[in-house]
Amino acid sequence: MIKKVLVISTSMRKNSNSDILADEFIKGAKSKGHSVEKICIKEKNISFCKGCLSCQVNKKCSINDDAQEIFEKIKNSNVIVWATPIYYYSMSGQMKTLIDRLNPLFVSKYDFQDIYLIATAADNNNSAFNGIITELNGWTSCLTKTKLKGILKATSLTYPSEAKEHPNYLKEAYKMGENI
Repeated sequence: MIKKVLVISTSMRKNSNSDILADEFIKGAKSKGHSVEKICIKEKNISFCKGCLSCQVNKKCSINDDAQEIFEKIKNSNVIVWATPIYYYSMSGQMKTLIDRLNPLFVSKYDFQDIYLIATAADNNNSAFNGIITELNGWTSCLTKTKLKGILKATSLTYPSEAKEHPNYLKEAYKMGENI
């Protein structure tokens, strides 16, 4: 089955390691014929959730910004891939802000079931990813049809473009994309 895949890159850094690995995932997914779109948060205007909960009635956020367009793309995709650097043992603030704005999903029909995570950290220990995995599992557990299907943990990546020097991470990202 050909899947509609949405990759959301949440790093604000040019040549970010998580973005490089997201691109390898995309190559792998496209090699199997899947339709892939990539959104880079650094190019979007996304405001903080106000907690008004009007989205629970209107099935739409009351804030008019780029999160509305991203919400529609997420809702209509089969697979969602989050790519993020790890900041203080958690997801990027941009990723968290967008997830908060996806509150209308709880009262909407959505197509996606499979969630993937590509995360990079300067830390050299896999425990650096525990926080984001817990948080992302919390989000997916609130969406009854979804499951965190795959996680790429890339450690010891501090500076821009370092992922290019780690063929094992590049290969793992490509394979994950192939196997969605």
